[in-house]
Amino acid sequence: MRLRMPLLAAATAALGLVTAGLTAGAHPAAAAPVHHGYTGSSAEAGADRAFFDAVVRSVAAKRAAHPDAASVTITYDASGAPTFSGEISRSASIWNGAVSNVKLQAGSSGADFSYREGNDSRGSYASTDGHGKGYVFLDYAQNKEYDSTRVTAHETGHVLGLPDHYEGPCSELMSGGGPGPSCTNSSPDADERARVDQLWANGLKAALDRALSASR
Repeated sequence: MRLRMPLLAAATAALGLVTAGLTAGAHPAAAAPVHHGYTGSSAEAGADRAFFDAVVRSVAAKRAAHPDAASVTITYDASGAPTFSGEISRSASIWNGAVSNVKLQAGSSGADFSYREGNDSRGSYASTDGHGKGYVFLDYAQNKEYDSTRVTAHETGHVLGLPDHYEGPCSELMSGGGPGPSCTNSSPDADERARVDQLWANGLKAALDRALSASR
């Protein structure tokens, strides 16, 4: 979510259901962190997919170990971003109230992804380290200029599989900084909610089938 230069972002290709990242031995190509949200390029869309795939694989592996679990839960570790603990908690509550097929839960042990904070001229972003783990980075300056809960909820949207859509209105959470700093909406719209539910119903099933096969 590069909120400072939203007008430079080209339209991001719609995120397809998870396929390539769930094949045997599939991992993001680069070992170095892949940062999200700078130019709206195809590389950015690929980073979104890589991050989402990493989270899905992590969840599927745990689900394979406990196939009778009642619901799909993504565990996050917020200890690396203490300044934004309130925004992270609110973002989780927002998403948990918006979607049915996946839930976010705080926890440090075996977390599927984490939050970090600091200074970065590129702003906040979601990233994968190339080894099946991901994190959300929250930039101090950006979170002062823009509504911090919106920033955090937006970046969490990438965890759940949504790409940027800077051209969208303020009512779209994934429009990010496109509508400008005056936009304080931190809730996904109906289309975004439906898309997340679809992704976790179908994408996780494919990943879980793969994980179960590998465990046999």
